[in-house]
Amino acid sequence: MLSDKLGFGTQWLEQLGLRQSKNVPLLGLDISSTAVKLVELTRAGKNYQIERYVIEALPKDAVSEGNLVEIESIADTIRKAWKRLGSSTKNVAVAIPTSMAIYKKLLVPISQSDDMEGLIESEANQIIPFPLEEVNLDYQVLGPSPASAEDLEVLLCAARKEKVEERVAAVEMAGLHAHIVDVESFAMMTAFEQVQRQLPDHGLNQTFALFDIGATKIHCNVIRNGQQLYYREQAFGGQQLTRDIQRRYGISLDEAEHGKRNMTLPEGYESELMHPFVDALSQEIQRALQFFYTTVSVSQYIRVDYILLAGGCSMLTGLDDAVAGRTQISTMIANPFTTMVHSGAIRLKELLMDAPALLVASGLAMRRFD
Repeated sequence: MLSDKLGFGTQWLEQLGLRQSKNVPLLGLDISSTAVKLVELTRAGKNYQIERYVIEALPKDAVSEGNLVEIESIADTIRKAWKRLGSSTKNVAVAIPTSMAIYKKLLVPISQSDDMEGLIESEANQIIPFPLEEVNLDYQVLGPSPASAEDLEVLLCAARKEKVEERVAAVEMAGLHAHIVDVESFAMMTAFEQVQRQLPDHGLNQTFALFDIGATKIHCNVIRNGQQLYYREQAFGGQQLTRDIQRRYGISLDEAEHGKRNMTLPEGYESELMHPFVDALSQEIQRALQFFYTTVSVSQYIRVDYILLAGGCSMLTGLDDAVAGRTQISTMIANPFTTMVHSGAIRLKELLMDAPALLVASGLAMRRFD
């Protein structure tokens, strides 16, 4: 059977986050390049309720280019974060970086759908640059194709087994259970559904460029009507500003991060370091949009209606205005919790500051309710 050859029997589809999780109590766990983030959601009527969350800093260089370099240190940080969270839930949804996943939307004739696994294997052999026994691979039928009544849209997704297994290992070493393994861009799109609810017509027939600005990379995800049109990563992030602060004031990495976050750095920081960085960052965002316009948009005549900023750097003073001014596109900070109920344990002022950095973790936590 194809499932035996490709690892379908390992519940990869459920780990990938495409299959329903049957409302199992679940935490969203985001292992970023600098921190571990945990989010727990429940239901309050028809709405989500954020029960608690925590952000725990990782040791320097524990994660590099998405690879878990120091798994024991990462597991220890996950364990600390879980204890701080104060939840009894041990099942987690975790994600691999988008750059480590291979995914493609296929059109399969309905007349051939009885041989779906054979068609998927044939397609996988063409697009996956590794032996199939080295990957976790599965597919999900999305439904009839909008363009052709005779075809089904099918999402094929794969990842190297070692990349999935290292994240599962870190979670298990922390004393938790990896119930679902997702892909970061999929998790962001899940959380984005909550952001859309805040917009006119819930964002229907509008195009959004979601920029997740991390420590070392900018992730650009262009979305329209729930579909990902474009994804790209650029090597630029908040770590550059942190290092500038370290050099300028002769302080440690932790002190630089704390000062940047809490705006407690010496006089002159904003004009000498922050404003030039914000300008450079807005240029990178403009450049990413230009790539989109010269590739996907040029053939589909699609223009971006809104820019959404996420990630820790998105809260830098004046960044949203700088991006809006440079691109002439309405720009807002992405907060997936605005439409949610907040438990009594949540400090709203802190959540407002942390929310843009919790997009992946909140999207993962929502997998509980698929």
